[in-house]
Amino acid sequence: MNMNEFFAGNVFDAYEYFGAHKENGKIVFRTYAPNAEKVSIFGSFNNWNEEPMKRNTFGVYEFDSIKADFGDMYKYIIYTQDGNRVEHCDPYGFGMELRPNWASYIVDMNEYKFGDEKWMNNRNKNYNTPMNIYEVHLGSWRTNPDDPNGWYNYSEIADMLIEYAKKYHYTHLEFLPLSEHPADCSWGYQNTGFFSPTSRYGTAAQLMELVDKCHKNEIGVIMDFVPVHFAVDGYALAKYDGTFLYEYPPSDVGVSEWGTCNFNHSRNETRCFVQSAANFWLDKFHFDGLRMDAISRAIYWGGDPARGVNDHTVTFLKSMNHGLHHRFPTAMLIAEDSTSFPKITAPVEYDGLGFDYKWDLGWMNDTLDYFRTAPWERHNQYYKLTFSMLYFYNELFILPFSHDETVHGKATIIQKMYGDYDEKFLQCRALYMYMYTHPGKKLNFMGNEIGQFREWDENREQDWDILHYPLHDAFTRYMQKLNELYSANPALYNGEYNMSNFRWLVADDCEQCTYVFERSFGKDSIISVFNFSGTEQKVSFAAGRYSKLKELLNSRWEEFGGDVPKKKSPYTVSKKKSQSEIFTLTVPPQTGIMFKAY
Repeated sequence: MNMNEFFAGNVFDAYEYFGAHKENGKIVFRTYAPNAEKVSIFGSFNNWNEEPMKRNTFGVYEFDSIKADFGDMYKYIIYTQDGNRVEHCDPYGFGMELRPNWASYIVDMNEYKFGDEKWMNNRNKNYNTPMNIYEVHLGSWRTNPDDPNGWYNYSEIADMLIEYAKKYHYTHLEFLPLSEHPADCSWGYQNTGFFSPTSRYGTAAQLMELVDKCHKNEIGVIMDFVPVHFAVDGYALAKYDGTFLYEYPPSDVGVSEWGTCNFNHSRNETRCFVQSAANFWLDKFHFDGLRMDAISRAIYWGGDPARGVNDHTVTFLKSMNHGLHHRFPTAMLIAEDSTSFPKITAPVEYDGLGFDYKWDLGWMNDTLDYFRTAPWERHNQYYKLTFSMLYFYNELFILPFSHDETVHGKATIIQKMYGDYDEKFLQCRALYMYMYTHPGKKLNFMGNEIGQFREWDENREQDWDILHYPLHDAFTRYMQKLNELYSANPALYNGEYNMSNFRWLVADDCEQCTYVFERSFGKDSIISVFNFSGTEQKVSFAAGRYSKLKELLNSRWEEFGGDVPKKKSPYTVSKKKSQSEIFTLTVPPQTGIMFKAY
């Protein structure tokens, strides 16, 4: 590695130099600790006897051993200038012990051989293809009765997840962070091993196998990545060499709202660390995208616009995203960002941050607020469902109902719906039709598709037993059908970021709370009709060139838990002499209907 490029912040593969690597028949260890008094190493290869590491002029400490080999454990011992002795895991280590232990492992990252060349060669960013993401916490999707912690390893769970994703027509799996972390309750968002797949679920090779199998079954895989902050644990990055090497000094910007350390992206060595970690998961594991956490906390100091823009981090995000796109032009970079900061998804060349997609958290909040409201009061909230299209074309949006909406007293998606048990299902079916016909890619957290009422708990698997109850079983079949229709109709995904392919047909019926819009692409057209009031409504709209509507899905069909028999023939209208055909439909309360237009 060119150290001048490292100090300039331009290195994206620092993990090929730092860490533990087999070179010329020996294992070579390297760690960057420029402010340490001295550094030693010990491990299973030397019976945990401390041995000094040699320092070069760049502040890199190095040690090589003919005794060490893949599978051995090791730690670094940092002697600080103020006289402390601290044992550390390897910041660039490729594997770590299961918590509460934290020694690093020497890992052969070339052990697994991928067989996904076809997928990788044909991969794209899905702008004009369906993208329906199933968000998963790997440890609590299903639990393993034969494991004391209840975990399946990456290899074991692969076939189950793939079968499920294909059955329900999901195009992508998105995993909450899989990098090593000490606290289960952090869900992986407070990392100690940015280059270490968590040992909870197995080895690096087993994770590679999981991704490989998904690709062979034409399922994309996205991983959550945390570029903003890291865990405070003393054995990890915090004050690594006795100084604030990776983080801001303790101050009002040094610690996040989660009690973690904020990366200091003004330091070029830190920039190389973070962007190399992002590059690592795309490079070594063939992930198809990274969803980057807490970008609003990166853009603004402390995530507060009133405190101003953090220019250092904004510059870093642009540089990192530009570099990752250069190396992996078909991989997706997705921002979790709740701000109105402009050009999140614009290319860096056009002064954007260079993300490919952004979560539409404004749409999510407005929509859920609307459905919490009693139907007879929704006329006061009417424009919450039309507002999203006023800004939709400013960015490339994903519509998320994520894990964050199912925890900490927020209630699950179905629990958020107004009304009693039966009403919640009625409204939730209509809600999801609105979501799937609205422009934007889709993301749902596990449990949403079965109508889970219990908030997500990382220590328990999903409540699969509720599928024995008729309404839950009917709901999951409804979601399956909705997912199928989404992928089967180009009007619902192709060209969706082109405003010419969306048209409001009814967007001002406040008192009746009805909405109608058309999605089109070429000759394919889908018209969606909604009545979110508490009473039956007549809905009239001009359909332009269309004279017939074929009902594809009705949220009140009996087979999905409703009370409307499925119609065997399409709605039709009589020919009129007027220029436009007028459709007048009687729509039951709390109902969505999806039509194919002819």
